[in-house]
Amino acid sequence: MAAQLNPFRNAFRLPATQRVNWFPGHMTKGMRQIQQKLRTVDCIVEIHDARIPLAGRNSQFFDTITGSGVKPHILVLNKVDLLGAKQQRSVLQQLRSQQPGLKHILFTNCKDQRNHGVLDILPLATRLVGESSRFNRTQAAEHNIMIIGVPNVGKSSIINVLRNVHLKKKSAARVGAEAGITRAVGERIKIQENPPVYMIDTPGILQPSIKDDEMGMKLALVGCLPDHIVGEDLIADYLLYWLNRHRRYDYVEMLSLSSGPSDNISAVLAEYAHREELFHKVKQYDGRVEVMTNLLAAARKFIHFFRTGQLGNINLDEPIGFR
Repeated sequence: MAAQLNPFRNAFRLPATQRVNWFPGHMTKGMRQIQQKLRTVDCIVEIHDARIPLAGRNSQFFDTITGSGVKPHILVLNKVDLLGAKQQRSVLQQLRSQQPGLKHILFTNCKDQRNHGVLDILPLATRLVGESSRFNRTQAAEHNIMIIGVPNVGKSSIINVLRNVHLKKKSAARVGAEAGITRAVGERIKIQENPPVYMIDTPGILQPSIKDDEMGMKLALVGCLPDHIVGEDLIADYLLYWLNRHRRYDYVEMLSLSSGPSDNISAVLAEYAHREELFHKVKQYDGRVEVMTNLLAAARKFIHFFRTGQLGNINLDEPIGFR
């Protein structure tokens, strides 16, 4: 009996002329500003998206910042509500096998001020600073904590939550749903009175060159790059590829696809757009105006379902076959 052929792609390939890269000038400036402030920093808190625990972390630059372990370093995996409790153990195993020196990892949901991970950040940072050699800052009473990470993972939101929890004061750091809201290293923001603790917000920093196509697409899918840099149609195609590759077929019911799982993103979006009556008018070359299915609107809806957790809890870095 012949083996059943896999109807889905085994690899995702970008169009030959396209690469996923976004390293605007404010990131270069931000890297320089971060390095200039390091002498006044006692602890580094790196924020990353829990759905991509491995992908996209600018480890070479962040290792430089932490002095390869000289300054205390906490990795905070935010948006854990979109990852799910069952996935956390496997994520910890993945991280510790890839980066054995990574000792302090917290899972947080910055939308929940009572979240244990959020509430653990300050006590852990304070303890690590107290146990560390502060060198030129030995006599300083206050603790300065620098917040770093890639764009749009919740760095500013976590600062605002901690400020509200510990000082009962309103937000001080700008936030937004798009990547690139924070464009420069900010001034110190007071978080706690005793001991005095300040946090320094920084712009999201990506790798200057993303050579791995899948890494770039994962960053785009979770929103670490502005959607227009990659294109919603391509992001939706990667999402479809990933779901099929990992046998996650919840999207079939979500999109009410009559023919079941599919590897054809155009067909999937067209059927969904038609069912949801997503149409737009398109002017043809001869001047005629035609009403057509709006594939871009359908792609945006599909991506939104993933980003809001409606396709289930997902770790985009999970190995094939892991469930």
